Amino acid sequence: MTSPQEELLPGTRRALLHRIAVAQAEGRAPSLAAAVVRGGRAVWHGARSAMSGPAPDENTQYRIGSITKPFTAVQVLRLRDEGLLDLGDPLEKHLPGTGAGRATVADLLAHTGGLAAESPGPWWERTPGTLRPELADVLGERPLLHPVGRRHHYSNPGYTLLGALIEKLRGAPWEDVLRQEVLIPLGLDRTAGKPSAPYADGWAVHPWADALLAEPVEDLGRMAPAGQLWSTTADLARFAVFLAHGDDRVLSAESVREMRTPAAPAEIGDLVDTSSYGLGLQIHAWSGRLLVGHSGSLPGFVANLSIGIEDDVAAVVLANCTSGPLPAAVGAELVRIVAEAEPRIPEPWRPLPEVDTAVLELAGQWYWGTQAFALRLLPDGAVALEPLSGTGRRSRFRAAGDGTWTGLEGYYAGETLRPVRREDGSVSHLDLGSFVFTRQPYDDGTSVPGGVDTEGWRGVR
Repeated sequence: MTSPQEELLPGTRRALLHRIAVAQAEGRAPSLAAAVVRGGRAVWHGARSAMSGPAPDENTQYRIGSITKPFTAVQVLRLRDEGLLDLGDPLEKHLPGTGAGRATVADLLAHTGGLAAESPGPWWERTPGTLRPELADVLGERPLLHPVGRRHHYSNPGYTLLGALIEKLRGAPWEDVLRQEVLIPLGLDRTAGKPSAPYADGWAVHPWADALLAEPVEDLGRMAPAGQLWSTTADLARFAVFLAHGDDRVLSAESVREMRTPAAPAEIGDLVDTSSYGLGLQIHAWSGRLLVGHSGSLPGFVANLSIGIEDDVAAVVLANCTSGPLPAAVGAELVRIVAEAEPRIPEPWRPLPEVDTAVLELAGQWYWGTQAFALRLLPDGAVALEPLSGTGRRSRFRAAGDGTWTGLEGYYAGETLRPVRREDGSVSHLDLGSFVFTRQPYDDGTSVPGGVDTEGWRGVR
């Protein structure tokens, strides 16, 4: 049960129900199920159905299509964290002879490997995987359509290769590895490669009449790591919590943060506001709100998982129709409704349990040339360097353990922040990737590159 502090207000719950009711009615979906996550747990489930019998609930399985890809990406990141591969490794190092081996593991995760979007015909989503028993059948005679690493081009065969890589390094089938290493630890017992009751049937809805056509359900075979899975709103709500916060039994918070970090731009024709792609996750700036997650579709089903990291709100939308509701738009709207109606309440401010005086000495105002910055100590032990004007380069920095700090984002990601001390131990200036930050603008008492005019600051005569 949800605690009283986590319950959504009645007005918020009605707004959520109204949004999915409109989506189901206007999108002519046989059924639509949704969930909202806040504060690390599901706080709302809703469903609408046109079918006879019980309405779907949080344990009703739908096929989730390409939301399978983040699950595959998690498996690959686990291999990286164990030291069995590097994201910069060319595929050829671990899986030779594919014809796509120049693409790196990171390229495949981010869809920058140059591979085709789909497998050679017939349409793989609607035909048995037994028609494509080998990787060569998935890739075809011309697997690369673009230069490796040069552009984002969404590729389902790329995730087939990642599934084969997982099987090669684990010595077990992709789905078995997924179950043991991801699904069981996270408690996702209703997520699997095949459905088990209760589950929704997949339908096509006639574009010009309110008539249904049953869609086939195929085992995708080699293509399974790109789109095989079935899941529920309850399971995907738990997966959303994991993608937001990590779980050391599966992947650390740092590794899931890496998945959410942009690794490639999107194709221009696919932009929704602005978008990019991380390592197995789509990233959208939607109406001023940054969302990460993934959409999915297979004949008979559409799905979306959207996570607003800053708002600590996520949404899951599942429907059993080939086309109709736009699940990404509905998911974004569910996040917005909760985030705006019930803004996140911050944790109470608390002082640090202890303060390192050597770090405290760095806090305060600094100048890069004439631009003013502030260096602040953060509760998690990091520091932040931010322009006082509110615009310009900013970054958090993590202590490297040797008296220096490493940039975590933006222009300074990976760059070294080094306090430079005088002979008496006091701090002279900060060196950030060769940029000098001084306590006063162009402080002539420090080592300013190019020197400081000996006449000093003056007016115009």
